[in-house]
Amino acid sequence: MADPVVYRNTRLLRGGDLVSREPEFSVNLPEAAVVRDVMIEVSNLTKRYCGRKAVDDISFIVAPCEIVGLLGPNGAVKSTTMRILSAFLPATCGTARVAGFDVFHESDEVRRRIGFMPENNPMYPEMRVREYLKFRARLKGLGWKASRRRVDTVMEQCGLTDVRRRIIGQLSKGYRQRVGLADALVHEPELIILDEPTIGLDPQQIRSVRTLIKSLAGKHTVLISTHILPEAEMMCSRMVIMFGGKILAADTPENLQHRMAGSSQIVAEIAADANELREVWAQLPGVENFDVSAGDGEFCRCTLTPSDGYDLRPAIFSLARERGWLLRELTRSRHSLEDIYVQVTKPNEEEEGE
Repeated sequence: MADPVVYRNTRLLRGGDLVSREPEFSVNLPEAAVVRDVMIEVSNLTKRYCGRKAVDDISFIVAPCEIVGLLGPNGAVKSTTMRILSAFLPATCGTARVAGFDVFHESDEVRRRIGFMPENNPMYPEMRVREYLKFRARLKGLGWKASRRRVDTVMEQCGLTDVRRRIIGQLSKGYRQRVGLADALVHEPELIILDEPTIGLDPQQIRSVRTLIKSLAGKHTVLISTHILPEAEMMCSRMVIMFGGKILAADTPENLQHRMAGSSQIVAEIAADANELREVWAQLPGVENFDVSAGDGEFCRCTLTPSDGYDLRPAIFSLARERGWLLRELTRSRHSLEDIYVQVTKPNEEEEGE
């Protein structure tokens, strides 16, 4: 009798309890069941080229029906990670599972469950839109009737009905991107992987593609890579920040904001004497540093940096009421995703410069 299959670096259950998530932990399948409440599970994934680590021991999890963004500059190996997840490229070591299936040992099952749109989406430019999508649907295993039904559905979903008879090579870049999205959706995959879907598009086309991607939430899991941070902020429910082949942060935008709350500044516009304000802020507990500048009319604009994440707003409001100051604005500045990315990657950049 053959030895039972052993999986390494996977999250496993025994009797309903979590056994381990440590590297090199293995278990025979008759003794444990693989967790299937996640769509993507990557554990200690590494890819080497000529001895150099491109993907460097990364791990992350994506839940069903999430829209998750892989963020990072060009060269952060986002595309390499996506090619591994789509069973196009083998990893050097580590594991990756999609819908519970190993991308290396069960690649056929993985391919049935994913729709992948690469950055430079290869298509047949001499084919017409509907003809191409029917061809792709049949390649992905749909029958004749099912392929016709699904092609009509995805053309309407992606706004391609009006150009269904057009030759692909004569379409604009925006419409070709829509054809690529329709191709990824045509077989109703559980997971959609989109590599830089808005690159090279004009603002109107970007908005159209962004609206389409957001409409997929709730029905599909979407993994999208981009180096355009504002785009990710508008589309994604969770971010995985990559730099130099590693994952530096993986969380929701709200939690990333909370992580940086300690460096958030308080902005207050107060009708009071500037010197008086400087004296008060210098003595106020919890103020690390401050700046007072002239505002409109009698108002001064005060920017205060709290220490250790302390919220200064209640104290400022109480002071304004006690001293009779007219308070026009009292807000805490919100960090953009770009601010968060710069803060997260800053230590790595300093290490490279040493």
